[in-house]
Amino acid sequence: MSAILIVEDDCLLNDGLCYSLQKEGFTTLQAYTCREAEAHLEQSPVCLVLLDIRLPDASGLELCRKLRRTSRVPVIFLTANDTEQDIVKGFDTGADDYIAKPFSTVVLLRHIQAVLRRSGQESGPQVLHCGEIAIHPAGMKVYKRGEELRLTPTEYRLLAVLAENGGQVLTRELILQKLWDQDGNFVDENTLSVNIRRLRAKLEDDPKDCKYIKTVFGIGYTWGAGE
Repeated sequence: MSAILIVEDDCLLNDGLCYSLQKEGFTTLQAYTCREAEAHLEQSPVCLVLLDIRLPDASGLELCRKLRRTSRVPVIFLTANDTEQDIVKGFDTGADDYIAKPFSTVVLLRHIQAVLRRSGQESGPQVLHCGEIAIHPAGMKVYKRGEELRLTPTEYRLLAVLAENGGQVLTRELILQKLWDQDGNFVDENTLSVNIRRLRAKLEDDPKDCKYIKTVFGIGYTWGAGE
């Protein structure tokens, strides 16, 4: 599943965009500088880039120009530069869309869907298959051998974080950060442990022989392929 790359140096906004897009079922990557963005673009499949213009190490305009030399991946500028001249300059560098800050998340999602449609890509996330588990991000539904599993919102968010980072070892601290609810509902260490245990009980045939949520002792967890 290709990801949406968020290139924004404002940490709160970057995390907020990441949270909102993941809530809609998209996979996301985060970068805070042009250099970090270029590293992601070299290493990971990306279906769209949300790009700020004012970045600490370079201009997003220059990053877009460089990207256009080798790729047609859609780019949407998200910036406070909202004059007519700024907007024209953004499109001239190769952007597919231009949204001035502040903006509504709902409006942003509509722009993303429109840009993905125009680029010939799916307007929403795909089903993620892992062994006998099928995750449907669009409807936030999970099936095991074709039977729907009843997950709480926290359990689903935890599953999504793990599955979207399959093969990577995620520390407990990182998982807690990704489960941070912007409405003020926090997940602490104890709650994480409880949800890991409950999720394993629903996913695993034998919770003592985990094939999906594997513990990396002293560090955190990793998502297996169900084998």
